[in-house]
Amino acid sequence: MIWAALGAVVIGLSLGLMGSGGSILTVPVLVYVLGHADKPAIAESLAIVGGIALIGALPGLMRRTVDWRSAVLFGLPAVAGTWIGAWISLWVPGGVQLLVFAVVMLLAAGFMMRGGNSSDSGESSARPNAMLMLTEGLGVGVLTGLVGVGGGFLVVPALVLLGGLSMRHAIATSLVIIAGKSIVGFWKYLGVLSELDLGVDWSVIWLFIAVGGVGAIAGGRVGRMIDQHRLKRAFAVFLVAMGLVIGIREAMHLSRVEESAEHERSVETLGGESAPEA
Repeated sequence: MIWAALGAVVIGLSLGLMGSGGSILTVPVLVYVLGHADKPAIAESLAIVGGIALIGALPGLMRRTVDWRSAVLFGLPAVAGTWIGAWISLWVPGGVQLLVFAVVMLLAAGFMMRGGNSSDSGESSARPNAMLMLTEGLGVGVLTGLVGVGGGFLVVPALVLLGGLSMRHAIATSLVIIAGKSIVGFWKYLGVLSELDLGVDWSVIWLFIAVGGVGAIAGGRVGRMIDQHRLKRAFAVFLVAMGLVIGIREAMHLSRVEESAEHERSVETLGGESAPEA
């Protein structure tokens, strides 16, 4: 459990520091460090990220830095999209989900490389674009439900560029949105796992939420004293490395599975051809 606790701290710090990035780390920790199966790990990630984001959002709620108009415009379609994504995951192999997850990590790195120049104080010069916020909220939600990421790396830029929020307000609002859609996605995912005769490890979920929640609050305080631009660039480099490792690993695994299936089909075909006639 030591590795689990360390992973939870890092995930919480990431969410608190940048309003994103925590869920990108959760699935790899659960799958590759703790050895959980892919689909349960994705479900657990939704519960963990939702719980940590909710705790991390408390300071913003108390300081009234959450923009509720943006939270509703982006959050409601995101919740609907998360439900849809979790439903779709029933028919998507776990290995494919992890491969998509690797692509998402690379996408997140790209957004973080390009971002980081927004002001930490004051408001963005962009005018709120409600239609684009609704559309992106739905898309981010589907991604959340499908691969278990909170999508903060997409939510925060959208709130700044489309919602006209400052980085400080965008991060606080992002945590509220992530908490809502992740918790709803987890609820739906429990039904998906039930149909597959799978379950989640509640002890790990509660450990991550408790330890990660403390990390999120600490990260929120430390984040006000750190250059966000440099922090995100360093994190982006880490995501590229992780994304490539996971992508290559899962692609090789899927390739071996396909070769094994092809071999079994060949054996069955040869067996049928050589069988003596009655």
